[in-house]
Amino acid sequence: MLKNAYENLNMQCIFSPTKAMNFLSPKLLPSSSKSSLELITITIVLFLYRNAAAVELPNNEKIPAVIVFGDSIVDPGNNNNIGTIVKCNFPPYGRDFVGKRPTGRFSNGRVPSDWIAESVGVKKILPAYLDSNLKIQDLLTGVSFASGGSGYDPLTPKIVSVLSLSDQLDLFKKYISKINAAVGKERTGTIVSKSIYIVCTGSNDIANTYLSTPLRKPHYDIPAYTDLMVKSASSFFQELYGLGARRIGVVSLPAIGCVPSQRTLSGGIDRGCSETANQAASLFNSKLSAQIDAFNRRLPEARLVYLDIYNTLLSLIQNPTQYGFEVINRGCCGTGNVEVSILCTRYSPGTCNDSSKYMFWDSYHPSEKGYEVITSLAFDSQVHKFF
Repeated sequence: MLKNAYENLNMQCIFSPTKAMNFLSPKLLPSSSKSSLELITITIVLFLYRNAAAVELPNNEKIPAVIVFGDSIVDPGNNNNIGTIVKCNFPPYGRDFVGKRPTGRFSNGRVPSDWIAESVGVKKILPAYLDSNLKIQDLLTGVSFASGGSGYDPLTPKIVSVLSLSDQLDLFKKYISKINAAVGKERTGTIVSKSIYIVCTGSNDIANTYLSTPLRKPHYDIPAYTDLMVKSASSFFQELYGLGARRIGVVSLPAIGCVPSQRTLSGGIDRGCSETANQAASLFNSKLSAQIDAFNRRLPEARLVYLDIYNTLLSLIQNPTQYGFEVINRGCCGTGNVEVSILCTRYSPGTCNDSSKYMFWDSYHPSEKGYEVITSLAFDSQVHKFF
Protein backbone atom coordinates (compact mmCIF):
# COMPACT_ATOMS: atom_id res chain seq x y z
CA MET A 1 0.00 0.00 0.00
CA LEU A 2 2.78 2.42 0.88
CA LYS A 3 4.62 1.56 -2.31
CA ASN A 4 1.52 2.27 -4.40
CA ALA A 5 0.99 5.52 -2.55
CA TYR A 6 4.51 6.66 -3.34
CA GLU A 7 4.21 5.65 -7.00
CA ASN A 8 0.95 7.55 -7.41
CA LEU A 9 2.38 10.49 -5.53
CA ASN A 10 5.33 10.61 -7.90
CA MET A 11 3.20 10.32 -11.04
CA GLN A 12 0.29 12.56 -10.11
CA CYS A 13 1.39 15.04 -7.47
CA ILE A 14 5.04 15.87 -7.89
CA PHE A 15 4.31 19.42 -9.04
CA SER A 16 1.54 20.06 -6.54
CA PRO A 17 2.29 19.76 -2.81
CA THR A 18 -1.36 20.47 -2.09
CA LYS A 19 -2.47 17.52 -4.23
CA ALA A 20 0.18 15.38 -2.60
CA MET A 21 -1.11 16.30 0.82
CA ASN A 22 -4.69 15.48 -0.14
CA PHE A 23 -3.64 12.22 -1.79
CA LEU A 24 -1.83 11.02 1.29
CA SER A 25 -4.67 11.92 3.65
CA PRO A 26 -5.09 9.11 6.19
CA LYS A 27 -8.86 9.29 5.55
CA LEU A 28 -8.26 7.68 2.16
CA LEU A 29 -6.22 4.76 3.45
CA PRO A 30 -6.75 1.57 5.46
CA SER A 31 -6.25 1.94 9.20
CA SER A 32 -3.15 -0.25 9.12
CA SER A 33 -1.35 2.34 7.00
CA LYS A 34 -2.56 5.46 8.75
CA SER A 35 -0.03 5.73 11.55
CA SER A 36 2.93 5.31 9.21
CA LEU A 37 1.61 7.86 6.77
CA GLU A 38 0.84 10.35 9.48
CA LEU A 39 4.55 10.33 10.32
CA ILE A 40 5.76 10.81 6.76
CA THR A 41 3.10 12.90 5.04
CA ILE A 42 4.24 16.26 6.37
CA THR A 43 7.87 15.41 5.63
CA ILE A 44 7.05 14.48 2.03
CA VAL A 45 4.94 17.57 1.45
CA LEU A 46 7.61 19.88 2.79
CA PHE A 47 10.20 18.04 0.69
CA LEU A 48 8.12 18.78 -2.38
CA TYR A 49 7.79 22.43 -1.43
CA ARG A 50 11.55 22.78 -1.09
CA ASN A 51 12.80 20.41 -3.79
CA ALA A 52 10.34 20.59 -6.68
CA ALA A 53 11.90 22.10 -9.77
CA ALA A 54 11.36 25.76 -10.55
CA VAL A 55 7.81 26.43 -11.73
CA GLU A 56 7.23 25.60 -15.36
CA LEU A 57 7.17 28.72 -17.50
CA PRO A 58 4.99 28.76 -20.64
CA ASN A 59 6.42 28.67 -24.16
CA ASN A 60 9.95 28.19 -22.90
CA GLU A 61 9.96 31.70 -21.48
CA LYS A 62 12.91 32.73 -19.34
CA ILE A 63 12.72 35.39 -16.66
CA PRO A 64 15.88 37.54 -16.78
CA ALA A 65 15.42 39.11 -13.35
CA VAL A 66 13.15 39.53 -10.35
CA ILE A 67 12.71 43.10 -9.12
CA VAL A 68 10.94 43.84 -5.85
CA PHE A 69 9.39 46.85 -4.12
CA GLY A 70 7.69 47.02 -0.76
CA ASP A 71 8.20 46.70 2.98
CA SER A 72 9.81 44.41 5.56
CA ILE A 73 8.25 41.26 4.09
CA VAL A 74 10.58 41.57 1.11
CA ASP A 75 13.39 43.80 2.45
CA PRO A 76 16.63 41.77 2.29
CA GLY A 77 18.69 44.44 4.01
CA ASN A 78 18.13 47.89 2.49
CA ASN A 79 17.32 49.30 5.91
CA ASN A 80 20.83 48.39 7.05
CA ASN A 81 22.03 51.35 5.04
CA ILE A 82 19.59 54.08 6.05
CA GLY A 83 19.02 56.02 9.27
CA THR A 84 16.08 54.23 10.84
CA ILE A 85 15.41 52.17 13.94
CA VAL A 86 13.50 49.66 11.80
CA LYS A 87 16.34 47.17 11.47
CA CYS A 88 17.07 43.53 12.10
CA ASN A 89 20.71 43.12 11.13
CA PHE A 90 21.54 41.42 14.42
CA PRO A 91 20.96 38.00 16.02
CA PRO A 92 18.79 36.03 16.32
CA TYR A 93 17.55 37.28 12.93
CA GLY A 94 19.16 35.26 10.17
CA ARG A 95 20.10 32.32 12.39
CA ASP A 96 18.88 29.85 9.72
CA PHE A 97 20.08 31.86 6.72
CA VAL A 98 23.09 30.84 4.62
CA GLY A 99 26.09 31.19 6.91
CA LYS A 100 23.78 31.55 9.91
CA ARG A 101 24.15 35.33 9.90
CA PRO A 102 21.77 38.28 10.07
CA THR A 103 21.42 40.09 6.75
CA GLY A 104 18.68 42.59 7.46
CA ARG A 105 15.92 40.17 6.44
CA PHE A 106 13.04 40.29 8.89
CA SER A 107 13.03 36.55 9.53
CA ASN A 108 15.23 33.70 10.65
CA GLY A 109 16.10 32.89 7.03
CA ARG A 110 14.94 33.54 3.51
CA VAL A 111 12.00 35.82 2.70
CA PRO A 112 9.42 35.77 -0.14
CA SER A 113 11.59 37.71 -2.60
CA ASP A 114 14.22 34.96 -2.30
CA TRP A 115 11.70 32.15 -2.72
CA ILE A 116 10.13 33.82 -5.77
CA ALA A 117 13.50 34.39 -7.44
CA GLU A 118 14.33 30.72 -6.94
CA SER A 119 10.89 29.57 -8.05
CA VAL A 120 11.21 31.19 -11.49
CA GLY A 121 14.77 29.93 -11.93
CA VAL A 122 16.67 33.21 -11.47
CA LYS A 123 18.69 32.75 -8.26
CA LYS A 124 18.28 31.56 -4.68
CA ILE A 125 19.06 34.84 -2.93
CA LEU A 126 17.70 38.20 -4.09
CA PRO A 127 19.97 40.92 -2.71
CA ALA A 128 19.23 44.40 -1.44
CA TYR A 129 19.90 47.16 -3.96
CA LEU A 130 21.71 49.21 -1.31
CA ASP A 131 24.17 46.39 -0.59
CA SER A 132 27.58 47.93 -1.27
CA ASN A 133 29.01 44.55 -2.30
CA LEU A 134 26.76 44.10 -5.35
CA LYS A 135 28.40 43.25 -8.66
CA ILE A 136 26.94 43.94 -12.09
CA GLN A 137 25.77 40.32 -12.44
CA ASP A 138 23.76 40.74 -9.25
CA LEU A 139 22.03 43.74 -10.80
CA LEU A 140 21.34 41.99 -14.10
CA THR A 141 19.39 39.22 -12.37
CA GLY A 142 17.43 41.47 -10.04
CA VAL A 143 17.39 43.13 -6.66
CA SER A 144 14.95 44.29 -4.02
CA PHE A 145 14.36 47.97 -3.34
CA ALA A 146 11.99 47.22 -0.45
CA SER A 147 12.33 48.98 2.88
CA GLY A 148 10.97 47.64 6.15
CA GLY A 149 8.32 49.97 7.57
CA SER A 150 7.20 51.37 4.22
CA GLY A 151 3.67 51.47 2.81
CA TYR A 152 1.33 52.82 0.15
CA ASP A 153 0.37 55.78 2.34
CA PRO A 154 3.17 58.37 1.84
CA LEU A 155 2.95 59.19 5.55
CA THR A 156 3.80 55.65 6.67
CA PRO A 157 7.52 55.63 5.71
CA LYS A 158 7.98 59.17 7.03
CA ILE A 159 6.95 58.11 10.53
CA VAL A 160 9.88 55.69 10.80
CA SER A 161 12.33 57.31 8.35
CA VAL A 162 12.45 54.55 5.73
CA LEU A 163 12.28 54.45 1.93
CA SER A 164 8.92 55.41 0.48
CA LEU A 165 7.66 53.83 -2.74
CA SER A 166 8.66 57.04 -4.47
CA ASP A 167 12.18 56.68 -3.07
CA GLN A 168 12.25 53.09 -4.25
CA LEU A 169 11.24 54.14 -7.76
CA ASP A 170 14.04 56.71 -7.79
CA LEU A 171 16.49 53.93 -6.94
CA PHE A 172 14.97 51.81 -9.71
CA LYS A 173 15.68 54.60 -12.21
CA LYS A 174 19.31 54.60 -11.07
CA TYR A 175 19.32 50.81 -11.42
CA ILE A 176 18.18 51.10 -15.04
CA SER A 177 20.94 53.61 -15.75
CA LYS A 178 23.56 51.30 -14.22
CA ILE A 179 22.59 48.24 -16.24
CA ASN A 180 22.24 50.35 -19.38
CA ALA A 181 25.82 51.55 -18.94
CA ALA A 182 26.97 47.96 -18.43
CA VAL A 183 25.11 46.01 -21.14
CA GLY A 184 23.58 48.55 -23.50
CA LYS A 185 20.12 49.81 -24.33
CA GLU A 186 18.79 46.72 -26.10
CA ARG A 187 19.58 44.21 -23.37
CA THR A 188 18.46 46.68 -20.70
CA GLY A 189 15.13 47.00 -22.48
CA THR A 190 14.73 43.23 -22.47
CA ILE A 191 15.57 42.96 -18.78
CA VAL A 192 13.16 45.73 -17.82
CA SER A 193 10.25 44.47 -19.94
CA LYS A 194 10.66 40.72 -19.36
CA SER A 195 11.43 40.66 -15.64
CA ILE A 196 8.89 39.79 -12.99
CA TYR A 197 8.19 42.62 -10.57
CA ILE A 198 6.75 42.09 -7.12
CA VAL A 199 5.04 44.81 -5.08
CA CYS A 200 4.42 43.81 -1.47
CA THR A 201 3.35 46.49 1.00
CA GLY A 202 0.37 48.01 2.81
CA SER A 203 0.28 46.16 6.11
CA ASN A 204 2.08 48.97 7.94
CA ASP A 205 -0.50 51.44 6.67
CA ILE A 206 -3.33 49.58 8.39
CA ALA A 207 -1.59 48.13 11.45
CA ASN A 208 0.63 51.08 12.30
CA THR A 209 -0.31 54.37 10.65
CA TYR A 210 -4.09 53.96 10.87
CA LEU A 211 -4.78 51.72 13.86
CA SER A 212 -1.83 52.61 16.11
CA THR A 213 -1.37 56.37 15.65
CA PRO A 214 -3.74 59.36 15.71
CA LEU A 215 -2.37 60.72 12.44
CA ARG A 216 -4.99 59.44 9.99
CA LYS A 217 -7.97 58.21 11.98
CA PRO A 218 -9.42 61.69 12.78
CA HIS A 219 -9.51 62.49 9.06
CA TYR A 220 -10.44 59.16 7.47
CA ASP A 221 -12.73 56.29 8.27
CA ILE A 222 -11.53 52.87 7.09
CA PRO A 223 -13.29 53.00 3.69
CA ALA A 224 -11.80 56.43 2.97
CA TYR A 225 -8.36 55.38 4.16
CA THR A 226 -8.33 52.29 1.98
CA ASP A 227 -9.33 54.55 -0.93
CA LEU A 228 -6.24 56.66 -0.19
CA MET A 229 -4.09 53.53 -0.18
CA VAL A 230 -5.52 52.26 -3.47
CA LYS A 231 -5.05 55.64 -5.13
CA SER A 232 -1.40 55.66 -4.08
CA ALA A 233 -0.97 52.06 -5.24
CA SER A 234 -2.48 52.86 -8.62
CA SER A 235 -0.14 55.82 -9.10
CA PHE A 236 2.82 53.59 -8.25
CA PHE A 237 1.76 50.90 -10.75
CA GLN A 238 1.27 53.54 -13.43
CA GLU A 239 4.73 55.00 -12.92
CA LEU A 240 6.34 51.56 -12.79
CA TYR A 241 4.59 50.70 -16.05
CA GLY A 242 5.84 53.96 -17.53
CA LEU A 243 9.40 52.93 -16.74
CA GLY A 244 8.94 49.74 -18.77
CA ALA A 245 7.68 47.13 -16.29
CA ARG A 246 4.99 44.82 -17.67
CA ARG A 247 4.83 41.71 -15.49
CA ILE A 248 3.86 42.99 -12.06
CA GLY A 249 2.77 40.73 -9.21
CA VAL A 250 0.84 42.66 -6.59
CA VAL A 251 0.67 40.97 -3.19
CA SER A 252 -2.54 41.44 -1.23
CA LEU A 253 -2.60 42.41 2.40
CA PRO A 254 -2.49 39.39 4.71
CA ALA A 255 -5.01 38.74 7.44
CA ILE A 256 -3.25 41.41 9.50
CA GLY A 257 -5.42 40.87 12.54
CA CYS A 258 -4.09 37.35 12.95
CA VAL A 259 -0.39 38.19 13.24
CA PRO A 260 0.83 37.75 16.82
CA SER A 261 1.35 41.45 17.58
CA GLN A 262 -2.19 42.34 16.53
CA ARG A 263 -3.57 39.46 18.58
CA THR A 264 -1.72 40.87 21.58
CA LEU A 265 -2.77 44.47 21.04
CA SER A 266 -6.35 44.00 19.88
CA GLY A 267 -7.34 40.36 20.30
CA GLY A 268 -8.57 40.52 23.89
CA ILE A 269 -7.65 38.18 26.71
CA ASP A 270 -7.89 35.16 24.40
CA ARG A 271 -5.58 36.81 21.84
CA GLY A 272 -7.94 36.11 19.00
CA CYS A 273 -7.61 37.68 15.57
CA SER A 274 -8.43 41.39 15.40
CA GLU A 275 -11.57 41.64 13.29
CA THR A 276 -11.10 45.38 12.76
CA ALA A 277 -7.68 44.89 11.18
CA ASN A 278 -8.84 41.92 9.11
CA GLN A 279 -11.90 43.76 7.83
CA ALA A 280 -9.77 46.74 6.83
CA ALA A 281 -7.33 44.46 5.02
CA SER A 282 -10.14 42.61 3.27
CA LEU A 283 -11.76 45.88 2.14
CA PHE A 284 -8.46 47.15 0.76
CA ASN A 285 -7.85 43.85 -1.03
CA SER A 286 -11.21 43.95 -2.81
CA LYS A 287 -10.50 47.49 -4.03
CA LEU A 288 -6.94 46.59 -5.01
CA SER A 289 -8.09 43.58 -7.02
CA ALA A 290 -10.65 45.70 -8.89
CA GLN A 291 -8.00 48.32 -9.63
CA ILE A 292 -5.66 45.66 -11.01
CA ASP A 293 -8.41 44.37 -13.32
CA ALA A 294 -9.09 47.91 -14.55
CA PHE A 295 -5.38 48.49 -15.13
CA ASN A 296 -5.07 45.33 -17.23
CA ARG A 297 -8.11 46.28 -19.34
CA ARG A 298 -6.80 49.79 -19.96
CA LEU A 299 -3.25 48.78 -20.87
CA PRO A 300 -3.14 45.66 -23.09
CA GLU A 301 0.58 45.08 -22.54
CA ALA A 302 0.15 45.09 -18.76
CA ARG A 303 0.23 41.80 -16.90
CA LEU A 304 -0.61 42.77 -13.34
CA VAL A 305 -1.33 39.69 -11.25
CA TYR A 306 -3.13 39.76 -7.90
CA LEU A 307 -1.41 37.44 -5.41
CA ASP A 308 -3.76 36.50 -2.58
CA ILE A 309 -1.98 35.94 0.71
CA TYR A 310 -4.99 36.92 2.82
CA ASN A 311 -6.82 33.63 2.33
CA THR A 312 -3.55 31.73 2.11
CA LEU A 313 -2.53 32.85 5.59
CA LEU A 314 -6.00 32.16 6.99
CA SER A 315 -5.86 28.64 5.58
CA LEU A 316 -2.50 28.01 7.24
CA ILE A 317 -3.76 29.37 10.55
CA GLN A 318 -6.90 27.25 10.40
CA ASN A 319 -5.07 24.08 9.31
CA PRO A 320 -1.55 24.41 10.74
CA THR A 321 -0.74 20.74 11.21
CA GLN A 322 -1.33 20.03 7.52
CA TYR A 323 1.72 22.14 6.83
CA GLY A 324 3.80 20.99 9.78
CA PHE A 325 3.20 23.98 12.05
CA GLU A 326 2.55 23.61 15.77
CA VAL A 327 2.35 27.27 16.84
CA ILE A 328 0.45 29.92 14.88
CA ASN A 329 -0.56 32.57 17.43
CA ARG A 330 2.88 33.73 18.57
CA GLY A 331 6.34 34.04 17.10
CA CYS A 332 9.49 32.10 17.85
CA CYS A 333 11.47 35.08 19.13
CA GLY A 334 11.14 35.77 22.86
CA THR A 335 7.56 35.45 24.10
CA GLY A 336 6.43 35.77 20.50
CA ASN A 337 3.70 38.19 21.52
CA VAL A 338 5.31 41.60 20.97
CA GLU A 339 8.96 41.14 19.98
CA VAL A 340 9.87 42.53 16.55
CA SER A 341 12.89 44.37 15.11
CA ILE A 342 14.91 45.95 17.96
CA LEU A 343 12.71 44.19 20.54
CA CYS A 344 13.81 40.80 19.21
CA THR A 345 17.43 40.28 20.20
CA ARG A 346 19.78 37.49 21.23
CA TYR A 347 18.89 38.38 24.82
CA SER A 348 15.13 37.94 24.38
CA PRO A 349 14.15 35.22 26.87
CA GLY A 350 12.15 32.27 25.66
CA THR A 351 13.20 32.20 22.00
CA CYS A 352 12.33 28.81 20.52
CA ASN A 353 14.90 26.27 19.39
CA ASP A 354 13.06 25.03 16.29
CA SER A 355 11.49 27.84 14.28
CA SER A 356 10.18 25.40 11.66
CA LYS A 357 7.36 24.55 14.06
CA TYR A 358 6.29 28.20 14.14
CA MET A 359 4.26 30.00 11.50
CA PHE A 360 5.80 33.28 12.67
CA TRP A 361 9.38 34.17 13.46
CA ASP A 362 8.69 37.33 15.45
CA SER A 363 5.41 38.99 16.39
CA TYR A 364 4.91 40.42 12.91
CA HIS A 365 6.84 38.39 10.33
CA PRO A 366 6.54 34.73 9.32
CA SER A 367 9.36 32.26 9.77
CA GLU A 368 11.44 31.10 6.81
CA LYS A 369 9.27 28.00 6.58
CA GLY A 370 6.12 30.11 6.86
CA TYR A 371 7.31 32.30 4.02
CA GLU A 372 8.22 29.29 1.91
CA VAL A 373 4.79 27.73 2.21
CA ILE A 374 2.91 31.01 1.71
CA THR A 375 4.96 31.87 -1.36
CA SER A 376 4.49 28.44 -2.88
CA LEU A 377 0.73 28.53 -2.40
CA ALA A 378 0.14 32.16 -3.40
CA PHE A 379 2.68 32.67 -6.18
CA ASP A 380 3.55 29.44 -7.97
CA SER A 381 0.00 28.73 -9.18
CA GLN A 382 -0.29 32.24 -10.63
CA VAL A 383 2.92 32.37 -12.67
CA HIS A 384 1.15 31.60 -15.96
CA LYS A 385 -0.81 34.86 -15.66
CA PHE A 386 2.35 36.89 -16.24
CA PHE A 387 2.48 35.71 -19.86
